[in-house]
Amino acid sequence: MGQLNLKNIHKNYGIYDVIKGIDLEVNEGEFVVFVGPSGCGKSTLLRMIAGLEDITSGDITIDDARVNNLPPVRRGISMVFQSYALYPHMTVYENIAFPLRVQKMAEAEVRERVEAAAGILQLGERLQQKPGMLSGGQRQRVAIGRAIVRKPKIFLFDEPLSNLDAALRGEMRIELTRLHHDLKATMIYVTHDQIEAMTMADRIVVLNAGDIAQVGAPLELYHKPQNLFVARFIGNPPMNFLPVTCTGVSEAGVTVDYKGQTLTVPVEPKADLEGQTLTLGVRPEHTRLGGGDISIKITPTVIERLGINTIAYATFGEDVTFCSLTPGSAPVRVDEEVTIGVRAADCHLFTEDGNALERRVELTDFDFETVMVPEAT
Repeated sequence: MGQLNLKNIHKNYGIYDVIKGIDLEVNEGEFVVFVGPSGCGKSTLLRMIAGLEDITSGDITIDDARVNNLPPVRRGISMVFQSYALYPHMTVYENIAFPLRVQKMAEAEVRERVEAAAGILQLGERLQQKPGMLSGGQRQRVAIGRAIVRKPKIFLFDEPLSNLDAALRGEMRIELTRLHHDLKATMIYVTHDQIEAMTMADRIVVLNAGDIAQVGAPLELYHKPQNLFVARFIGNPPMNFLPVTCTGVSEAGVTVDYKGQTLTVPVEPKADLEGQTLTLGVRPEHTRLGGGDISIKITPTVIERLGINTIAYATFGEDVTFCSLTPGSAPVRVDEEVTIGVRAADCHLFTEDGNALERRVELTDFDFETVMVPEAT
């Protein structure tokens, strides 16, 4: 088992409202990622699930049992922190076995569980070494092994990869995804890194200032963000936003004007949009050199050449930055004007209150599946 329900969860520090009435259901075996900017409440919410923070009001249930007043050790959870928190004087074996020693478990079962966890995490040859002899990724695997041996109902991860370099983070993302596949366990993972969220999650919970901005599968959030905050946060580089004016509504969608150019965006219209100032959203990867349904002239001020892609940044006025992601060999140069084309079908539209008009994009079943990591060879 491992079903988690949060019902109207609030957390206050005096007059400061940190978590503002969150409702969420995490199904057994799901990998759910809490993501959002610093200060949005994601770690606080995770610590309340773990029992490390008191809740102000609401209910937390695990497998239909209310756990509000239970200490962490009785909630059936294991938590992996950003810090490895390993005992430097103990071997890898003893670090992994430590929570079982506290439970006074029989030695035979301790050995069985530690060796099983070490096998899953490829630590079998490291069991007699001490943490100082391990790399950062291996130390984090030891911390994960210490969580595995407890056989929890739910695994909680609080930014476990943030102390690793970029290459190790990529490797550990793959290992954690494979671990979830092998254990088929419920996992809740906190990160500020949207790439970690997009690559590992079955569902992503985007948090903003203590509220849930949107919950959905990674590609659902990418293709159909419900508001400007999610549209800005999900995607790398971030989505571009341009002011446009609505000139009409029809069965084909919403027609807008951008600097004298007309564009009909295939979205579900709402009443009384005509004449309103809307926000047109364009992802950098959905731009191309040359024409499109509309054309945008930019003069790049910064260019990043990444090999496979070239990213050009330009500024309109004082506060609007436009980013275009083109093929790596694209002939763009700093201070030389280029024309960027945009297709209507790739665009997003947002009303004055920041909410999205629903795109007419059909998402296939594949968009909502977790892509399984191949077995290690």
